[in-house]
Amino acid sequence: MVYRIGVDVGSTHTDAVVIEPPAKLVHAVKTMTTPDVTTGIVRSLERVVKESGVDPAEVDAVMFGTTHVINAIVQRKGLARVGVIRIGLPATAAIEPMLDWPQDLREKVSAGTVLIRGGHEYTGEEIAPLDEDAAVKALKTFAGKKVDAIAVTSVFSIVNPEHELRVRELASKYAPGIPVVLSHEIGSIGLLERENATILNAATLPVMRRAIRALREALERLGMPHAKMYFAQNDGTTASEDYVAKYPVFTVIAPISNSIRGAYVLTGIPNAIVADTGGTTTNIGVLVNGYPREALEVDIAGVRTNIRAPDVLAIGLGGGSIIRWDEETREVRIGPDSVGYRLVEEGIAWGGNTVTATDIALAKGVMKIDDPRCNPERAKKLIPAWLVEKAYAKMVQMLEDAIDRIKTRPEPEIVILVGGGSAMWPRRLRGAREVIRPEHAQSANAIGAATALVGATIDKAYSYEQIPREKALEDAKREAIRKAIEAGADPSTVEIVEVEEIAMPYLPGNAVKVRVKAVGRLSPGRG
Repeated sequence: MVYRIGVDVGSTHTDAVVIEPPAKLVHAVKTMTTPDVTTGIVRSLERVVKESGVDPAEVDAVMFGTTHVINAIVQRKGLARVGVIRIGLPATAAIEPMLDWPQDLREKVSAGTVLIRGGHEYTGEEIAPLDEDAAVKALKTFAGKKVDAIAVTSVFSIVNPEHELRVRELASKYAPGIPVVLSHEIGSIGLLERENATILNAATLPVMRRAIRALREALERLGMPHAKMYFAQNDGTTASEDYVAKYPVFTVIAPISNSIRGAYVLTGIPNAIVADTGGTTTNIGVLVNGYPREALEVDIAGVRTNIRAPDVLAIGLGGGSIIRWDEETREVRIGPDSVGYRLVEEGIAWGGNTVTATDIALAKGVMKIDDPRCNPERAKKLIPAWLVEKAYAKMVQMLEDAIDRIKTRPEPEIVILVGGGSAMWPRRLRGAREVIRPEHAQSANAIGAATALVGATIDKAYSYEQIPREKALEDAKREAIRKAIEAGADPSTVEIVEVEEIAMPYLPGNAVKVRVKAVGRLSPGRG
């Protein structure tokens, strides 16, 4: 028998599941998320292996949905010092790199920025020849500063990456041993957003390397040195440890995608709204053909990027959200702060003194929790009846309003409820055609991670006046397939699951942005 393990990190809990491929759940556990993330992951691995009784020798792959990268960015910890090269003078001098970053993050990451001549038009033709002398000077300077990584961004490199590739060649001679990240491999159209994503990717390279090393050591201790490691990506797919070691920013919002993808695995419904309720927040996203709907722009800790990531609306309402009220006016306020993993210590139903959203749902009688320490009768006795009714009505209204905001059409949609806090919601919601809370909803995130296909998405721009449409699409598909195989997909199973053409009317020459997603099963020998 062959098994796979999926692990997903949330703000309150870290979930782990054992799956018998393709998607049969064998066992699931929840542990408390730890500040360092890794400790919580290791504990969840230990528990799920022990409690499931699965032979570690039969586990061929472990998939992780981690918050290592986003935590490092938010907390400004463990980040690399990055030398930044922008290719595009004289046209791109008006706004310097990292200008709109939070000041403390910029100071932590930036090891200097250099602008040089070069870049391309949207048609792929040179704006100006690459100033190789300036590039060599910049590389020597960064090497002298002993920077940790170098980020290179060129104008319209997603059309023609020639100048970025040439700088990487020069770096191998003049800045040997320093990782070089190229923007055409990271982001999409939009020079500043693509540059930001490239710098963040460079800054988090050591974060992901440390995480991979620690998790690999954990697998060895648990008797699974043979198991291949994969990491969930933002677009609902997964990729090998070697791949994400080069592109850590592709994992920055992966846990949210895991829940959305897990909702599809549990229900088989490819198109729906998914509400994932955890301990602190409820994240609402959209399933489109079995994958998360993607956002055009993503804010990461105050930095605007155009990386591939789910379009998610987050509200400060989870199972641990703190309920406050005014006795005289009877005004009720919910969150956004939460007791988080301390719910089992501070919640009223557990003998604590803090009224939480979970306490309200328990007192209302709409939620049951399989925990001998939890006493719903205590919540019913200590929380005033008027507060229960008013707070619960407001909680439901907050969720319904968020669902309404994420919708793109007025018709009622199917709503799938997942996450540890999903049990507190009613079976009917305004704006929902049907409300579904599937079996194992509380483990949807880890199930999404364990069952994800290996994949890659590419964004390229073409001028259909310069290249025929058929050849452009063939080129984009070929590139997506190549990246999926690089990410660890079995070449014989890779298929194109999404092709999107977006006209760019603000550019002449019938310019079009093409987005292609390719997915496949785990490559033989990789698990």
